[in-house]
Amino acid sequence: MISKRIKELSPYKTETTPCKVKLSSNELPIRFPEDVKRRIGEVVSSISFNRYPDPQATELKEIIAFRFGVSPENIVLGNGSDELIQYLSMSVEEFNRGVIYPIPTFPMYGICASVLGRKKVEVPLQEDFDINLEEFIRKIREEEPAIAFFSYPNNPTGNSFSEEKIRKIREEGVFTVLDEAYYHFSGKTFLKEALSKENTVVLRTLSKIGLAGLRVGVLIAKEEIAREINKVRLPFNITYPSQAIAKVMLEEFYFLIEEHVSMVVRERERVMKELSKLEGVKVYPSDANFFLFSTPYPADLVHKELIKEGVLVRDVSYLPGLKGCMRVSLGFPEENDLFLEALDKVLKSLC
Repeated sequence: MISKRIKELSPYKTETTPCKVKLSSNELPIRFPEDVKRRIGEVVSSISFNRYPDPQATELKEIIAFRFGVSPENIVLGNGSDELIQYLSMSVEEFNRGVIYPIPTFPMYGICASVLGRKKVEVPLQEDFDINLEEFIRKIREEEPAIAFFSYPNNPTGNSFSEEKIRKIREEGVFTVLDEAYYHFSGKTFLKEALSKENTVVLRTLSKIGLAGLRVGVLIAKEEIAREINKVRLPFNITYPSQAIAKVMLEEFYFLIEEHVSMVVRERERVMKELSKLEGVKVYPSDANFFLFSTPYPADLVHKELIKEGVLVRDVSYLPGLKGCMRVSLGFPEENDLFLEALDKVLKSLC
């Protein structure tokens, strides 16, 4: 029989409505030139699909280590960051100790805790979307959770939490995970601490830099911590094609990724500025490749009207503290312009 905790579990949800402009999943807008496609085709055509991939993904791990400025021994690879969150939830302390995180945030921290039967300790963010330090520390001392997860910058709010607050929380003895999925857009990191402290790890991903379809997540920690986490890693979890394609992109065409990341950062500032000019629209600060905004009208209504205009964003108004809010990813300039035009049209129609 299926356990009660699984029956009561709410699965992770994503937005899949077909639209001309898809700005709902925080993906990097990138077009691969023909020479890149040909090179990837050459690499994929040479794969022996009847063979298992390298179980350690050695060559991929080496190029990722080079790009992130660490050693291969500091790395554990996962089938996306989701798998690494699961590994951490399985590996740190015993299951009778809970998991703590601010809300709203990335749902997988809570989902992984629920799957394992670990208690979820959720602490609402302040009105400015920063950590409520006093409440966080009170909950740690009261509930004694084993792991603290921080999305840094936070998804879906887009802001980076106070570094000082995170360090003070870590001083309470909780194992601290910094999920830096959006590092390339913020430039903010706890990497030095992850390499020097036994109670701190950093998560990165290739999903937000144009390779979401490959599902490659990266855990970075001190060598001895990485070695222990690696014990629970499922065999052959990084597929042969994912290893081969990710390696060629990071080794031969990384400049293409960097160019598009820079484009998104520029577009973030432009689009946020243009959007704030629309009457009644509130735009929230962001260090990521997306941002929150609200309008004078119900978010679910604006969301549906935008879909009619061929633009898909994410309605996050159901999350705690985000009443009326939507999240929009940055796309190509022309896609962002279509979003701005569509929202302007929708708001005028609702007046």
